[in-house]
Amino acid sequence: MFLGRIRRTPSGPVELVARRAPGELVSLADLGSDPVAALDSYGLDRLAELVAGRDGPTLDEGAVVFEPPVATCTKICCLALNYQEHADESGLEVPPEPVLFFKPPSALVGHGHPVIAPARTRHLEHEVELAVVIGKVTRDLPAERWREAVAGYTVINDMTARDLQLANIARNVPWDQSKGFDTFAPAGPYLATVDEVPDPQALELTLEVDGEVRQRANTRQMVFGLPRLIADLSDGMTLMPGDIVATGTIAGIAPLKDGDTMRATVEGIGTLVNTVKFRSA
Repeated sequence: MFLGRIRRTPSGPVELVARRAPGELVSLADLGSDPVAALDSYGLDRLAELVAGRDGPTLDEGAVVFEPPVATCTKICCLALNYQEHADESGLEVPPEPVLFFKPPSALVGHGHPVIAPARTRHLEHEVELAVVIGKVTRDLPAERWREAVAGYTVINDMTARDLQLANIARNVPWDQSKGFDTFAPAGPYLATVDEVPDPQALELTLEVDGEVRQRANTRQMVFGLPRLIADLSDGMTLMPGDIVATGTIAGIAPLKDGDTMRATVEGIGTLVNTVKFRSA
């Protein structure tokens, strides 16, 4: 089941929808606007029955405004250097332990919305990633039970102001700001429930810019897989429903220019489309 959050008009209320078929959405407005809460309230099987029983008119997904696929998010947990080839292209070694940084929830933006680079940066880069959405309060979860924490999966594009990041690295100071600007965490279009993704460690990742494929790899190439990541993150830190774990990008990062359209795809989950806009200095 693919659950999304949409507005029928840009300023209208947010409502929950399910994708009935590619291009078609069925309204679940009476179930609220939070996919994770709906899964928790009804359970996957019952929610699937409710979706299947909807006989009303479907919506054209091209005629609605998508919001991020989580209604609440306390943190976006991001993993650095979790693919060997990406570490190689960055001139860095793969770390012996997972390396974590955070993006604020205010960085989230939905499918179809622009990514707006602030005037202070002139070097913006894309980073397609598989994102895990947490479904319940989780702390100190053993690796073998990692699936208990998961509500589903989505696509995230870890936008980076590379010039600011490299300048801060050279100064030996934190570089979180280069990752955390508004719109720098586009995610969506949908939350794909766990039944849609039987093996999240066997998914093709691609990112295209105006039809040019720049990034392509498979989640099986992660250095640290999902069991290790969720166990490590929840070791002493509470993960909350709606929190997002961005599992690291693959090789092929490259600069973007004003007006570029990015298509970030995770096999079986969806394609996230956003256009880049640079503000004038």
